[in-house]
Amino acid sequence: MLSFFILTSCSNIQEDKEKHTVVPKTQTIKISSIKELNELFNDLNYTSKTWNDGRREVPRIYFDKVGQDWKKVSHNIPVKEKKNIFFRLLGPLVLMSNEDINKERLRLQEEDIASTWTRKLALKYRVIKKSDSSLSPAQFLELKKRVDSIPPSLALAQGAEESGWGTSRFAAQGNALFGQWDFSGKGMRPAQQRKGLGDYGLARFDTALDSVRGYMLNLNTTYAYEKLRSRRLELRQNEEKITGWELAKTLDKYSERGQAYIDGLHNMMSYNKLQATDDAYLSDGPEIHLIKVKN
Repeated sequence: MLSFFILTSCSNIQEDKEKHTVVPKTQTIKISSIKELNELFNDLNYTSKTWNDGRREVPRIYFDKVGQDWKKVSHNIPVKEKKNIFFRLLGPLVLMSNEDINKERLRLQEEDIASTWTRKLALKYRVIKKSDSSLSPAQFLELKKRVDSIPPSLALAQGAEESGWGTSRFAAQGNALFGQWDFSGKGMRPAQQRKGLGDYGLARFDTALDSVRGYMLNLNTTYAYEKLRSRRLELRQNEEKITGWELAKTLDKYSERGQAYIDGLHNMMSYNKLQATDDAYLSDGPEIHLIKVKN
């Protein structure tokens, strides 16, 4: 999944006026092997050792496509290493997506119910159907309920579960990391469609980051996940920690497996010690764009 390393260029340069130096906002890094990817992780202090020592800072790494190569590569490395790489590359995408949501959430606290920006946000979060519609007080409260982040432990567990650690056909062909359905006719068709659900496929995304953003918007808008949003709001109002473990209990409708699916997510979190990722935060450093190259 995963794209492999050697620093080649910097773009989006900005000037640090206090130090009179040029600071790169985005670094483009080319990767050609797992070895080089792990060297990058070491250079960034983004390792199992630093994590186990309590460091929760995550670099702003992102990549464009999962691709076919990851499935081949992952078969030739130890399972533990495969999992570590998957989590380290998906983790920053989760935190970057949550960062965007939290920016929206903060602005929403200051915006007027009738502002153009609020209406556009309400359209995005499917509280209203037309951008020129006015919001009722109840809809405004619903919008605030929907614009909220997803605990990283839940996103990581579901990404691993739904994509087979990034090795599924849908992940390779369309960056589909969370098994979202698409009824538009543009989705990737499974080998066997479930009876009674119509002509559906799996949603495809331009980038892996788009897949994470789509997953979070799905949880924050779809009727089937109303229990998740209500439980999250309850925890927030009670000033309790919002955890992936707790919100996973509400996802009986994410899979036809129901409670067994929830149990599987809890097992995934427990076995891989994902609960600690709910305390992770993004580095203030530049974004690092990983690009895969051939040896």
